[in-house]
Amino acid sequence: MQQKKIYQIKNLKKNFFEKRYINKKAFTLAEVLITIGIIGVVAALTLPALIANHRKKVTETRLAKFYSTINQALELSENENGPKEHWDTMGKTGFEEDEDGNPDMTKPLPMPWFNKYLKPYLSYTKLDVDSAGKIMIYFSDGSLCLLSSTSIKAYPNAKDFQDYVTSDSGTRRNPWEISGIKYFTFIYDSSKGVEPYTLYWDGTEEDLYNNNSLGCKEEVTNERAYCTKIIQMNGWKIPKDYPLRF
Repeated sequence: MQQKKIYQIKNLKKNFFEKRYINKKAFTLAEVLITIGIIGVVAALTLPALIANHRKKVTETRLAKFYSTINQALELSENENGPKEHWDTMGKTGFEEDEDGNPDMTKPLPMPWFNKYLKPYLSYTKLDVDSAGKIMIYFSDGSLCLLSSTSIKAYPNAKDFQDYVTSDSGTRRNPWEISGIKYFTFIYDSSKGVEPYTLYWDGTEEDLYNNNSLGCKEEVTNERAYCTKIIQMNGWKIPKDYPLRF
């Protein structure tokens, strides 16, 4: 009798779980497709913002690191070469000429200055020269700078420089298209070191944003060189009201 009861209880449990399993509803194909579609829409709306924010963070980090690294190298150089004010002048952008008066592409004019005052004190992974005679310095974090006497352009992502010099026509694009977004302009000052480019700046915040030639705005006649100063003044953080989109 007791065994019969035990058998009945087992059957009741078995029937309960079987019915529960049978009656359990699964998602229909339509429901799955709708869910995937919603996820796709959300991803399409949020992904560009996530990518832009990531690029901003990389830009901030690498700009601050570049500024610190190159000025530390200049300080080390001063210990051996004396104050910067007494150093030789950096060669103009371009190349030395050979005996026939043609530019020697192996001898960029800024190279002697770089070899003497910066190379021994600066850590980098690769050195090259661009077609204009600017020294290309690659760093281990993936960034690049172009050194010349007129300006120093820092690319947080070295690949952006290759994209800039290569276009469908094989010529450089207008610099204002990517300045303040993919590269940032500095300048060497014999008294201060490497600083954000502020030549011709009148000292006001308005001029940093609205100068028609060099201001940090959508369209300028030269390049958005003053964007670097704006970021430096904000502690090497891109301001929330930064006028350019990454």
